[in-house]
Amino acid sequence: MEEVASLSGQLTDEEWLSELEGIGDERGYYQRLGKRHGALFLDESLDTLLVSFDTIETARAGSASGIPHGMLLAEMHGWSHLSILARELTFFRDEAVYRHFDRLVDEGFFEDFDRVIFYGAGPNGYAAAAFSVAAPGATVILVAPQATLDPGVAPWDDRYTALRRADFTNRYGYAPDMIEAAEQVVLFYDPTEELDAMHAALFRGPQVRKIRMRHGGARLGRELQDMRVISDVVTAAGQDRLDLVSIYRSLRKRRDYLPYLRNLLNRVHIEERHFLTALLCRNVSARKAHAPRFDHHLTLALRKLSAAGRELPPVRRKRSAARHLPELGEG
Repeated sequence: MEEVASLSGQLTDEEWLSELEGIGDERGYYQRLGKRHGALFLDESLDTLLVSFDTIETARAGSASGIPHGMLLAEMHGWSHLSILARELTFFRDEAVYRHFDRLVDEGFFEDFDRVIFYGAGPNGYAAAAFSVAAPGATVILVAPQATLDPGVAPWDDRYTALRRADFTNRYGYAPDMIEAAEQVVLFYDPTEELDAMHAALFRGPQVRKIRMRHGGARLGRELQDMRVISDVVTAAGQDRLDLVSIYRSLRKRRDYLPYLRNLLNRVHIEERHFLTALLCRNVSARKAHAPRFDHHLTLALRKLSAAGRELPPVRRKRSAARHLPELGEG
């Protein structure tokens, strides 16, 4: 793996796949699934299996080393890992992928592990949900997944028009039905992203926990990775301690994550909520050594408040400044 890490930026996609094939040959297997997909299995432990889905693009961008994020998480804990890779965006709607999961089910592959975790974001989250049916009792962690692209169910999602010819009605098709046997499903989404919220609404059941991530935006999956929230949640799932308390405790990292704070600033600024803008900017400026944008907007907001005869309350020094950060309708 060191060689992959050191050469990842120089490799073509084919060379990168060849490196993964070599890793699979040494530590498990790598199997081509038709012309567009492949499966990498790293056999490390019967304790926990992490199953992840990626395109080559998302896999290579998943870490600075160019190693898929799911592989790094599994490596960190000594877990086994099954990575399903697509050469391009396919939503994994391919008979070769179906047959691979059929074979794993027939062989009792998933039954060998004490716990199984499926993870994916966006279209890869769709696949994680859809194929989780192969492992009843699994934990499924999803970020802004699609439920289906079937025009009869989701005609309103116009983001993937080239894939509307794919069949979402046959096996492993409608993701919300495929999670019925999961032990628990954690679904992160931004309710202000209309299409993502509409898909999230289709996932229902007592085992589904929906985590509303306002101001996460269209890059929610990447932001959760960057903040190490996904790492925390997957780790908790692998240690049988995943609950809402652990999830929201990890999400407090947003308070120090500048992309999230900038999204929050954009929201209050556009809505001309000067009092909240000033509170937010004062909070961030006090905690960040270099935050010129927040300093600038703090000055502007204070001028607006002064002109209206208002002022901010004094800072309460006895409590952490981070605890006063406005959440703006977080649910």
